Amino acid sequence: MSDTAAERAYRNCVRNLLAQFIHAVQQQPPFILDECDEESLHYLEQLESLPGTTGNEYAELGQAVVCRTIAAFPHLVPLLPRDLLWHFGGDCLHYMPDDEIDKFQQLDERLHQAIGEARPFDYERERAAIFGLH
Repeated sequence: MSDTAAERAYRNCVRNLLAQFIHAVQQQPPFILDECDEESLHYLEQLESLPGTTGNEYAELGQAVVCRTIAAFPHLVPLLPRDLLWHFGGDCLHYMPDDEIDKFQQLDERLHQAIGEARPFDYERERAAIFGLH
């Protein structure tokens, strides 16, 4: 990936969504309990380490952590931005209905068109338009 304004804007948006999710998870049980089990602590450590990873490790860890969130911590799923399912892809896509995948595909196509044309891209505005949030 090069480093156009559109790509930076997208990365910043994903980074912010991930940071918000991490912060929200840190405030939830079992992580706030005095006696949090080792498995839950390991999950939290992996989640917290995600922003500092890169390349294939980032993609693989992201998919694993998101899928683990859904499988082991269903009470956290409402806190998980759907954009992260799309962003990490792979097995995460199994948790998205086809119509949602279609909308994220449209959003992705618009992003890549903006990158190809070296023009700015407002991810949040485009997302809201595609998902009918205006």
